[in-house]
Amino acid sequence: MVEFTENFIRRNGLRVAIAGRPNVGKSTLFNRLAGKKIAIVHDTPGVTRDRKEAFGQLADIPLVLIDTAGLEQGSEDLLMAGMWTQASRAFHEAEVVLFVFDAREGLTADDETLARFLRKQKKPMILVANKCEGKAGSVGIGESYRLGFGEPVAISAEHGEGLGDLYDALELHYRKKQIVEEVDAEQEEELGPLQLAILGRPNVGKSTLLNHMIGDERVLTGPEAGVTRDAISVEWEFEGKPIRLIDTAGIRKRAKVVEKLERLAVGDSYDALKYAHVAILVLDAMIPLEKQDLQIASRIVDEGRALVVALNKWDLITNKDVYLKEIREELENLLPQIRGVPLIPIVATKGKNLHQLMKTVLEMYEIWNIRIPTSKLNRWLEHIVDHHPPPLINGRRIKIKYMTQIKSRPPTFVLFCSKAMQLPDSYSRYLVNSIRKDLNLPGVPIRLMVRSGENPYDKK
Repeated sequence: MVEFTENFIRRNGLRVAIAGRPNVGKSTLFNRLAGKKIAIVHDTPGVTRDRKEAFGQLADIPLVLIDTAGLEQGSEDLLMAGMWTQASRAFHEAEVVLFVFDAREGLTADDETLARFLRKQKKPMILVANKCEGKAGSVGIGESYRLGFGEPVAISAEHGEGLGDLYDALELHYRKKQIVEEVDAEQEEELGPLQLAILGRPNVGKSTLLNHMIGDERVLTGPEAGVTRDAISVEWEFEGKPIRLIDTAGIRKRAKVVEKLERLAVGDSYDALKYAHVAILVLDAMIPLEKQDLQIASRIVDEGRALVVALNKWDLITNKDVYLKEIREELENLLPQIRGVPLIPIVATKGKNLHQLMKTVLEMYEIWNIRIPTSKLNRWLEHIVDHHPPPLINGRRIKIKYMTQIKSRPPTFVLFCSKAMQLPDSYSRYLVNSIRKDLNLPGVPIRLMVRSGENPYDKK
């Protein structure tokens, strides 16, 4: 089977929205078609609240998948009105809608209400009868004909049954799209979007920040903590640069996370970080730099991502200059492993200073991708060693041979020397801090590996 790249799917994939009332298996189907667990799946109805996008494929059909919230009338969930709005936008963007119902339970009043709503969207519709393993869904399949959407496609999203019939139904719509050839894999990487994750404690303004960036109420917001559960990705562009924004669930102290649903949400947030290039850590200016903020920052560094700190709710601070200086000094002291991390005061609710925030993100992305020529690196190393040579070990000095950069994203260097295992960690830290300062690499993780070996640049 052909495996498509994300950029190919983005340009050529069939945009498919998945609709249905709560707990009919929409997110399970979403994960099945995406080929990995992206949306949180739990027995609790109403886990998905925002619309969530991912790339996937079914055999040779590339898919841009849009998972929507479970929709029902008369719900006590105060966010339900917003969920209907988000789902409506998803249906508008889609080229075909999969209307999923629980065949074992049969049609309900909410199914019929949603069916009337979907007819008004005037989008191609495929009726999907889920949970049809064995003969459990035969009654529900019979009932579904009265919706007027034609013969349902019987599947079991959990067990992967019936996907061949779903393929046949989707293929008719996919044939209408013009398919262009894939470009070279290296060009795909260069053309790919900057992956920008937004992280922080609950209720610091992450979703509000994302909405103001893109100028649309793309994700739900509210005064209560924990509105966002899934990591939500949004395609965007800033000054001509394609960007994939990733809003994440608020991350509390591990000891306070007791419910399984919140553990899944936090895990989803950290999974999103693994695929990010740059991370914005949002702080609440009224209570900044709590222990949890520092733990999140350390996790970002451990994952090797560039970091920008956004100090939100800046309009509530009075003595701004003094306060900002204090916070910068605290960051330097508490996060010595990424000295020089940029700190940008913002007001997410008003969109204040977001342009400067994004300019800084692009600058950090460039630093994160930097490549330093080996010749320049070793001229610098020679100067450093002359100024501060390595210590003596058993009366003999460790001989520094040469250094080279083996990768970027983040900048990673290998130092070759004699007695590599005996080089003190303090001297390695000195070299990393000197690289950061002298070669202008502030705010990004720097990896340094020490090896024994011959210098290939030595003259024979």
